[in-house]
Amino acid sequence: MNPAIRAKGAGKKALINARLLDPAAQTDGPGGLLIEDDTIIKSGSGITKDTVPEGFEIIDLGGACLAPGLVDIRAQLREPGFEHQETIETAGKSAAIGGVTTIIALPNTDPVIDDVAGVEFIARRARKVGLAKVFVYGAVSKGIEGKEITEMGLLHQAGAVAFCDGVKTIASARLLRQALSYSAFFDGMIVQHPEEPELSTGASMNSGELATRLGLSGVSPLAEVMQIERDLRLAEMTGGRLHFAHISTGESVEVIRKAKKRGLKVTCDTAPFYFALNENSVSDYRTFAKLSPPLRSEDDRQAIVAGLADGTIDAIASDHNPQDADSKRLPFAQAAAGAVGFETLLPISLELYHNGHMSLLEVITKLTRIPAELVRIKGAGTLAEGTPADLVVFDPDRPWKIDPYQFHSKSKNSPFDGRLTQGRVLRTLIDGREIFKEGA
Repeated sequence: MNPAIRAKGAGKKALINARLLDPAAQTDGPGGLLIEDDTIIKSGSGITKDTVPEGFEIIDLGGACLAPGLVDIRAQLREPGFEHQETIETAGKSAAIGGVTTIIALPNTDPVIDDVAGVEFIARRARKVGLAKVFVYGAVSKGIEGKEITEMGLLHQAGAVAFCDGVKTIASARLLRQALSYSAFFDGMIVQHPEEPELSTGASMNSGELATRLGLSGVSPLAEVMQIERDLRLAEMTGGRLHFAHISTGESVEVIRKAKKRGLKVTCDTAPFYFALNENSVSDYRTFAKLSPPLRSEDDRQAIVAGLADGTIDAIASDHNPQDADSKRLPFAQAAAGAVGFETLLPISLELYHNGHMSLLEVITKLTRIPAELVRIKGAGTLAEGTPADLVVFDPDRPWKIDPYQFHSKSKNSPFDGRLTQGRVLRTLIDGREIFKEGA
């Protein structure tokens, strides 16, 4: 085990002299927390060194921010089947260093998580590893082949928090309609990768002048919005809950904004890549910046920022997609798409705060409370008494230079290599146990 990752007995702890950020209560101010075993038993401004009850270990945070642990609703852990790229253990270490305490894993493993046994396997492995809490999406279609619907009710009962076909679009209107109707009976959520397959197959990057100049095939932003527009009709028809993952275009933001005003049960998320980078990042054929969906124009990037600021985009997810070096060190058109994201999720998201687009509490809310509410995980995203002590302590102003080769993920594919940023995780606690401490 890496020396920076450790698991201790929880016991009684008092975290004092902190800046408390509670997205559930919408509070931001000085205070502290009392933890007994795995639970927050008291929080607020009245907890100081002089008021801590006898028997509590006092931890002075020196004014650092104390918030609920991040809830990442889109990540690929690669286990089972692709352990050469990532495992639940290496992902858990990377997540802890990034302040992520809860992960929702995609089902595109081998075998696919399309039955109860798959859900139970991930739960057992995560408990054995004992790092980040791991929940799973159940597959919408058997084998994520887009043909036959899974036993979604049984998957839900086994613990699947929502349903998707991994990185594949649910292309069949019949299948998506069936899934939305079925999941509505238990208030389940269908998550769509919005990219019209016939318009995007074989494409390497965003279409436009840059793609033409580089001689690369491009996918139009319209492939995303066309899929969204079709799927919104199906959501309206069925009354089901529909969530769009990693929104990347301005037109998509506008269409979803209008759908919300009409009262449809629609939500969406984006990833840091789409509000911090644009298509120019691939101008030197950098395969680490090859993503799915691809990086878009600067106008699209600014529209994503605006969508986050006005609440159209509900949440921020890492879109953690580890790829081994051999999959990335290929000609751009042949290289795999995707990037790791756990250890850059918080600092890149904090750029929204540092650049004046959102308050610090608003950014943390999109990383904690709202994701937890979307997938119905009780007790996450809050500092309320009686909830699990899943916490992150961070310095929002600490400057550092991103070096993927220092990441604890098994894969190192990040488009943020060399980026100067602000915001560093100092401690991560899960169920009151200190899983990570800077410098330990």
